[in-house]
Amino acid sequence: MSRETAYARMLDASAKLQWNVAMILEAKAVEAEKVRSWLCNHVTPEAYAEQQEHLKETLLVHEQLIEVIDGLTKLNQGMVSVLRATLRHNIQEPEGQSMGNMFGGNFDAGDRVE
Repeated sequence: MSRETAYARMLDASAKLQWNVAMILEAKAVEAEKVRSWLCNHVTPEAYAEQQEHLKETLLVHEQLIEVIDGLTKLNQGMVSVLRATLRHNIQEPEGQSMGNMFGGNFDAGDRVE
């Protein structure tokens, strides 16, 4: 397998991973809205005899959210590493052998699509 093919496969895998992360985030957003609605209706000062119990329940919810955010951050850092490796490869390649030319155009990492 050539380097270009390997890097193209890395980019394809990264794109698929990003799609899956988007689907996970969409599902988490729906779940978070349900949790928010439940919390607003059920976690009230009247539902708990003591303030400490109320605080404990609230902290448990926040800890779960922090774990999800931490996991997504680590996943995104891995995806950034893949993209950096690919971009470094493009910069080190002599003109005419970069992956940008493989797709029929000059790829410039600084170009933005808006």
